[in-house]
Amino acid sequence: MNHWTEENDDQDPEQTLVRPYTITHGRTTSARDDLTLITVIATVPWPAEQPVTRGLQPEHRLILQQCGRPVALAEVAAGLNLPVAITKILIADLIELGGVTARPPLKIAVGAGPDMTLLQAVRDGLLRL
Repeated sequence: MNHWTEENDDQDPEQTLVRPYTITHGRTTSARDDLTLITVIATVPWPAEQPVTRGLQPEHRLILQQCGRPVALAEVAAGLNLPVAITKILIADLIELGGVTARPPLKIAVGAGPDMTLLQAVRDGLLRL
């Protein structure tokens, strides 16, 4: 889904452009301040009798599809072809509904530093070039 294109063979370009404030119902900032570019988003399994997608916008549904496996917020925004700020608002909506979870990357979450063995292997590989 391309919200920002002005090229469409079937329709008038003026009709295909979707403004960000229409997707977010006029909101310009996320209700959550803990969402960053590297925040990992994952879909929460829902019981069949409680369809989470009822009443959601197409962008919300696309986020649920993309996050079947854990994905960084930046990747979700790129997949939707939406600005990160808009994606944060949509993800915050889904977190509030219980449709997705958000967490920092594992390395940050457990407080571990960089893997020095991996960094040394990369350095050694670069030196051999």
